[in-house]
Amino acid sequence: MKYYAVIDTNVIVSTFLKKGSVPEQITSYVWDGKIVPIVNNEILKEYREVLLRPKFHFNKDTVETFILDFAQRGIFLDGWETDILLPDPKDVVFYAVVMEGRKEHDAYLVTGNMKHFPKRVFIVSPREMLELVETGKLPPRD
Repeated sequence: MKYYAVIDTNVIVSTFLKKGSVPEQITSYVWDGKIVPIVNNEILKEYREVLLRPKFHFNKDTVETFILDFAQRGIFLDGWETDILLPDPKDVVFYAVVMEGRKEHDAYLVTGNMKHFPKRVFIVSPREMLELVETGKLPPRD
């Protein structure tokens, strides 16, 4: 089964920072085709800008190859206008794109910053997404 997901930048950064981590496992499912990323140019631009911040010291060619491969495995959707207010205005695009994706797919927003988004069943942590892919079910929430 394929799962569709908008993946927040913090998950992508964690993929680069922590080998063997849950976020890296999420990314491996993108490479395997089990997760189809939903992106747009604004999301890809944010990935690039954050990953290339000097504090991370990531290799530019590695970042560019990652983003290109990631985008080629995904589908592009523009988010619709939304008046949702989020703690970080840069997160609005992720929410808008997942809402657009949900019009055609059972799409999820995967984020390590759950508190930045409204509580919705389709907004999941990397660990919850991992469990969904591996078991076909979301874990129960408190």
